[in-house]
Amino acid sequence: MSVSRAAISPRGYRETSLLLFAVFLAAAAAAQEGADDSLAQVQTRGVLRWAGDVQGGEPYVYQDPEDHTRLLGFEVEIAEDLARRIGARAEFVQNDWQNLIPSLERGDFDVILNGLEITENRLARVAFTRPYYAFTETLMVRREQTSVRALADLRGHRVGTLANSLAFDIVQAAPGIDVVIYEGVEEPYIDLEQGRLDGVVLDNVIAKRYGAVHARLMTAATVGDGIYAAAVRPADRALLAALNDALGEMIAEGKLRSILTRWQLWDERQAGLTVGEPRAAPTHGAVRESSLPRLTMEHLLLFVRGAGFTIVISTLAMVLAVSGGLLLSVARRYGGLLPRATAAGYIQLFRGTPVLLQLYVLYYGLAPLLTLNAFTAAVIGLGMNYAAYEAEIYRAGLEAVPIGQTEAALALGMSRALALRRIVLPQALRVALPGIANDFIALLKDSSLVSVITVVELTKQMTITAVDLRGWFLPGLLCASLYLSMSYPLARLAQRLERRLSLGTS
Repeated sequence: MSVSRAAISPRGYRETSLLLFAVFLAAAAAAQEGADDSLAQVQTRGVLRWAGDVQGGEPYVYQDPEDHTRLLGFEVEIAEDLARRIGARAEFVQNDWQNLIPSLERGDFDVILNGLEITENRLARVAFTRPYYAFTETLMVRREQTSVRALADLRGHRVGTLANSLAFDIVQAAPGIDVVIYEGVEEPYIDLEQGRLDGVVLDNVIAKRYGAVHARLMTAATVGDGIYAAAVRPADRALLAALNDALGEMIAEGKLRSILTRWQLWDERQAGLTVGEPRAAPTHGAVRESSLPRLTMEHLLLFVRGAGFTIVISTLAMVLAVSGGLLLSVARRYGGLLPRATAAGYIQLFRGTPVLLQLYVLYYGLAPLLTLNAFTAAVIGLGMNYAAYEAEIYRAGLEAVPIGQTEAALALGMSRALALRRIVLPQALRVALPGIANDFIALLKDSSLVSVITVVELTKQMTITAVDLRGWFLPGLLCASLYLSMSYPLARLAQRLERRLSLGTS
């Protein structure tokens, strides 16, 4: 028999409503608890996407020298074993090491597995698995630096390390040290050997394989220790639990020890990861918004300093480019067979290869023959590259001058050199000036590439500040504003020159 709503007493109706509301809340809570389908998505897809940076090299993850389509490394083997244990296959995603965490937050992959150290800053953004490797931070110096026995002994000296790493935090915290930031693991040891640095602090795994191979270098001290762990998004609790279980199985079965031993990485420090209670990643409460770093006046001053470096480097490089381009264009148009061929070859070489490659070769490749400091290499590298482009702009200007004017100057008794200097070049420059101004704008932006040879210009300062602030929007906005403030006047100048100096205008 049905009972109408009116037949229920007000008290019974309230109790029924409360009961239904409680059931609704419980169902909502259960749904929220079960909303984490991160593991199910991986298993349904059949692929665990793990990210790293091949530039980190051996023994982490690197290309097989005999088969460049295949990856090798102890983390490759760990990733493959983890994926198998959770019911998927491993798929590697290449990503710049400094941007691993932002890319993880974007959802570009499922897990980071690439020598990622557990630090306070990272704990605020990602969830770490149990560790899979324990390491130390190693200070290396040249063999003649026998007085260096600790990081404090290098006060007032240049010390190299990787950006956004535990080693960077340690060096930065040491008072009086000039920190030099690198993106690769081989470059700092080259600079140390060449005398452009006085010390390098990196993980002992890196120091053993990339530093110890240099006969002039030696280990001076151990300056810290840390642990590697895989990282996932904090919301991916199910995937985190599955990876922890899989790592526990690898440890219990001796699989992790087998992998580390095969890569000559096993030592007594790893025993803490494999016996007794798992050495879990440190945990901390949620980071309050008020405790997060904020953009300060000190950051602004660093940005202004980076902009100053950008202007100085770009201006000096442009002076070199304009001078070199003029010589190349004149040689190509008026020189003999050898000067013409040499100028044409130079232009093709520097326009046909990336400026980034040219900077690497100039600074690192030629280091045994020509040791340049970073600032000088940046100016010369950019200047030599842009000289090839300026030469073509000048060539267009020279060809715009009617040949009859040269012939008339020669008929009046001028030498070819005098006719070129007084008649042809002034008119060619008039045509070329707008293009030169536009190239100067391009050079301002291309100067960001010199960060690969340790110059901290505006863009590099932006990336450093973004890591400090754990966010890219404000640093990126400030960096863009400074670039715009530098390039806008040049753009207006180029437009004005185009109007006033175009052929045919009075």
